[in-house]
Amino acid sequence: MTTTLDRADVGAVSPLVTARLALTPKTALVGLLDGAWWPRSRDLEAELPALVAALDEPWGRVTRVSVNPGRWPVVPRTVPVAGRTVHVGWFTEQDPDKLILLSYTVGRWDLLVVPPETEPAGAARLMAAAAIPGSTLTADVLMANESVIGRGLRDVRGREATWEGEGGACMSPFGNPMGRSALRRPGRIEAHRFSDPPPRPTGLPDDTGRRAHHTDADR
Repeated sequence: MTTTLDRADVGAVSPLVTARLALTPKTALVGLLDGAWWPRSRDLEAELPALVAALDEPWGRVTRVSVNPGRWPVVPRTVPVAGRTVHVGWFTEQDPDKLILLSYTVGRWDLLVVPPETEPAGAARLMAAAAIPGSTLTADVLMANESVIGRGLRDVRGREATWEGEGGACMSPFGNPMGRSALRRPGRIEAHRFSDPPPRPTGLPDDTGRRAHHTDADR
C-alpha cells in the first residue's frame, strides 16, 4: 500500500515508500495530534525507516523518536534511515498509543499509532479522526471511542447472523430472536367483509325475537 498523505506537498514523497499515514492538512488550527500512523508490525527497527523517510519532505528531517515501551516489545536505541541515524527513546509516562517525532530545526509532531492488527475499516476511522485539524481528542480517547464503535458493529453483525440463522426471525426488544410463530396471537380470527354484520357471540338471545315479544306485550 502506498503512503497516504493529506498535506499539499505529497508529490515529493517517493512512490516506493510503504508507510501508511494520514496527516493533518497545513492549517492555522493546532490540535493535539498531527495525524496517524498504521504500522504493519510491532518491530520498530523494521517499521521506523519507512515512516521517517516518508516524513522528511512534508515535515522535515526527523532526528529522534519517542515511544512508550508498553506497546513495543523491543525499543532499539538507534535506527538507520537513508544513510543517517535516528535516535529512539522511550518514556512510560507517554501515551502508549502515541509516537512522538522530534527535529532539531523544525519541532515536534505527535502521531496516533493504529495497532497493526486493526481491521481496515477501523484503521480508516482512526486515521481520519486523528487527522482532523484542531482536534482536542487525545490518542487514548480515540482508541477508546473506536473500541466502543467496533464492539457495537460486532454486535450488529452477530444479530444479523442470528437473523439469517433463524430464517429471518424478528428480534424482541430485549435483543432475543423471536420465531415467526411468536408474532401470531393465540387463537384464530375469522375474516369477514365490512359489508357483513359483525359475527354474534354465541349464547346471547336473538334481538329479533326479543323485539317481537315486547311488541306483543305492549298490545
